Amino acid sequence: MPARRVAATIPLAALASLLAVNAARADGPAISTPGAPTVVANEPHQLTLSWSPSAWVEPGAEQPINYEVQVPLGPNTYRFLGSTTDTTITLTDLAPGTTYRIAVAARALGGYSDTSPTTTVRTAAGRATVSYLNLDWSPTNNQIQHLLKVTNTGTGPLDLSTVRVRYHLRFEGGNTSLVPNCDWAALGCDRIQQTVQFFIPPGGPPAGMTTPAPPYPAPGTPVPGWVELTFTDGTLAPGQSTGPIQLRHHRHSWSTIDERDDPSWLAATGQWTANDRITLDVDGVREFGDTYS
Repeated sequence: MPARRVAATIPLAALASLLAVNAARADGPAISTPGAPTVVANEPHQLTLSWSPSAWVEPGAEQPINYEVQVPLGPNTYRFLGSTTDTTITLTDLAPGTTYRIAVAARALGGYSDTSPTTTVRTAAGRATVSYLNLDWSPTNNQIQHLLKVTNTGTGPLDLSTVRVRYHLRFEGGNTSLVPNCDWAALGCDRIQQTVQFFIPPGGPPAGMTTPAPPYPAPGTPVPGWVELTFTDGTLAPGQSTGPIQLRHHRHSWSTIDERDDPSWLAATGQWTANDRITLDVDGVREFGDTYS
């Protein structure tokens, strides 16, 4: 069915015309799907992307098309990265050395497109990266066990006292008890400090409590948090690593821990991997990893 044309100059009539166009395309999107983004430039903290343009499927009621650049996270769920009316964009504040799955969707008043195919790209390395080796083949026992290794991927010396590594996890059932351990490290466990931090989601107080209290999550709500690893001293030359750091964490009660919903967890493979769901900052600047990539 062709789009209905309405010659109107007042805003209400124009809006009615656009709604009619959308209704006329009830069998599908009114705007064609943009092309998959291609990488024009790749730098440690930013990407420049371009894609082939969209067009209105039926002529007669074209409005300016806006492109939304996004990371698909699941059905009808995505992370918004930026928007433009052009067919190229430079995304900033991305994490270096991190893999992103990026897609583009077209939007306009009175129309939309399907989301483009995704493009997977790893941003250029920053000043340091984290390698990960899962030592625990059972993700539902009573311990978290893995090796980490920090490597200087920059062009100058890396002062380890400026490095902060965070292994992100979720405390299931609201149980935030966790004891961090360093079993062995090539540079010595005495030079490594670990801190557990968590963030209680907002919620009502426990049943029966009448006095004011901090917010509590609903029973069974996972509590996000991390184990933060810092170094007391040390310097890495370009290309040099800390060597393996063997870590093991458990609850005070030694009860079961389900690691499968932890953002930084990867299934054991027996191989080292660049796990960009573990984040690393140098002097407070993100140099590796993005838990929402």
